Amino acid sequence: MQFPTIRPRRLRRSAALRRLVRETAVSVSDLVYPLFVTHGKDIKQPIASMPGVYQMSPEHILQEGEKCLELGIPAIMLFGLPAYKDEKGSSAYDPQEIVPQAVQLLKRELPELLVMTDVCLCGYTSHGHCGVIENGQVHNDSTLPLLAQTALAHAQAGADMVAPSDMMDGRVAAIRKLLDQHHYEEVPVLSYAVKYASAFYGPFRQAADSTPQFGDRRSYQMDPANVREALKEVEQDLAEGADLVMVKPALSYLDVIRAVKEKTNVPVVAYNVSGEYSLVKAAAEKGWLEERKIVLEMLLSMKRAGADIILTYHAKDAALWLREEA
Repeated sequence: MQFPTIRPRRLRRSAALRRLVRETAVSVSDLVYPLFVTHGKDIKQPIASMPGVYQMSPEHILQEGEKCLELGIPAIMLFGLPAYKDEKGSSAYDPQEIVPQAVQLLKRELPELLVMTDVCLCGYTSHGHCGVIENGQVHNDSTLPLLAQTALAHAQAGADMVAPSDMMDGRVAAIRKLLDQHHYEEVPVLSYAVKYASAFYGPFRQAADSTPQFGDRRSYQMDPANVREALKEVEQDLAEGADLVMVKPALSYLDVIRAVKEKTNVPVVAYNVSGEYSLVKAAAEKGWLEERKIVLEMLLSMKRAGADIILTYHAKDAALWLREEA
């Protein structure tokens, strides 16, 4: 049967009807809030390229955790700014460094908050790359034990989940093996399985002080042109023991999120990255778009593409807006 018998607009006539037949919804329970923790006291340093985002000392991180729980946001992701850097990124796996300290504080004061930690070396190495440098190149296999030690240090501090973001081959297996050897079998691994060499990371590198001092990361992060390779990365990381997989960035890779979702039966995570955040903030400050509507539409697109969980710097604002629309 055809028009006029079939009229799809019938189900769009009112807000109540539209809500009743809506296929996809974003919930505050889907959100993870990334935070940048630094040494010191009473530090809340604005990040110029990311309005509303800060480098914060642990007591401010604790306040952010409290606010997340008040808003219903179940989890945060910690990125650290260490006191020192060296060629092998030893501050990443130093149990006295800032991420383990912050994890201990958060789990002591807010045990119900899910604390996830980024596992990488780029913010901890003097050269800014995600692994050990040998003969001018990032050496894959020499990096794996250091990543595993970093994950172990975070687990020992009380992290609920560790998330390797380095894109070294075999790092999930190395992390899983060391965690299990030290009786942290219950700590899940969220793999940044599909992390593209993207121009959308610029503001984050300012926030985390992780810009490479030479070259770029295209020899280990993925080529933005490739989708089949993404599925291969996911398959390998799951075989090595990953419990969840991530696609990063999100907005320009919705097709990849969908492909990964259709290929797997584990939770799929999308990272709404710094550049995506900053584009919205800059346009909103100029009055060129409505921030609330744009953010909620972006998050909805990620969920519709297949993301079960979304890391986003918009998390607190989105939680408020979702509450108002409920």
